[in-house]
Amino acid sequence: MNEYEIVSMQKRQADKAQNTAVIPVLSAVDGNLLDRFVSYVDVCEKSVETYFIAVRQFIVYLQEHNIQNPTRQTVIDYRESLKEGHKPSTVQNYLTALKIFFKWTEQEGLYPNIADKVKGAKINRDSHRKGYFTSRQLQDILSQIDTSDLKGKRDCAILTVMITGGLRDVEVRRANVQDISVIGDTPVLFLQGKGRDERTDYIKLQPHTEKTIRAYLSARGKAEGTEPLFTSVSNHNAAGRMTTQSISRIAKTYMRAAGFDSDRLTAHSLRHSAGTLALLNGMSVQEAQQFLRHKNPATTLIYLHNIDRLSNACEATIEKAVFGNGRQEKATSKRAKSGQDNVAGIR
Repeated sequence: MNEYEIVSMQKRQADKAQNTAVIPVLSAVDGNLLDRFVSYVDVCEKSVETYFIAVRQFIVYLQEHNIQNPTRQTVIDYRESLKEGHKPSTVQNYLTALKIFFKWTEQEGLYPNIADKVKGAKINRDSHRKGYFTSRQLQDILSQIDTSDLKGKRDCAILTVMITGGLRDVEVRRANVQDISVIGDTPVLFLQGKGRDERTDYIKLQPHTEKTIRAYLSARGKAEGTEPLFTSVSNHNAAGRMTTQSISRIAKTYMRAAGFDSDRLTAHSLRHSAGTLALLNGMSVQEAQQFLRHKNPATTLIYLHNIDRLSNACEATIEKAVFGNGRQEKATSKRAKSGQDNVAGIR
């Protein structure tokens, strides 16, 4: 055995010893280990939940496939398995969580970083991940709400402010009663946006939207300023802060009631609708970016790209050519006969 072979064998033995020593750590990811990991990443509550689920899911994958010494290839195989039942954005989020997790395990001396430089899922950022609605369709959705009781008044206020203000579900969840204020002569709602710790952004409350919110608050009764603007009416969380899941579920319920049942249509579609309608009705990209609270103008340009496609009239032109009215068909027939006569004359 030459010197190179001896060094290679020693390295393999060292790697095996290291992996074997930490297998129990990975195969029994307990609460304490995850708490340490969460403290390391220092992220918001929603991201903590995503990281927790992602790491747990990977451990389940290892157990189901009886893998005791996961390698970089294991992570790649896991990524491919995720693609079978998850959207590219979900796969990307899970891979991101795993990369951070294994970066941490390596720093802590628990396990080598086997997720380093593993590519995530390819996401098409030139198209909307969710669909959006026309103004008429939005009216149809809102008309499904029975506003005769407190729940209906709340649901109507939530959907209305999401539509006219382009709110994310997390912004609805975080809003407090005292966030309704006035700037100059305009009523506004301050927001704690995505990835923000303070309420620095705001939307202007238009008369109909403000009236809808006030009607809900009046029916709800006296509320302290620090209380949630929208509260739960369920038995187990009455008057408590709503979850983003419940807000999304409310939006989806009324969409289905109006006949819109598609995986591409979610609560976030209301936000997409707001941005699209703003641009369709003459707002500039800069105005839409400020309104939607996009950090990157490229995100807003996606809306403009889709609107530019809408202005392409090829479909309408083809439909008229194929299924035109009687006058058009007659004119077409006349042109065809004229063409035939010309051909006959040439002969």
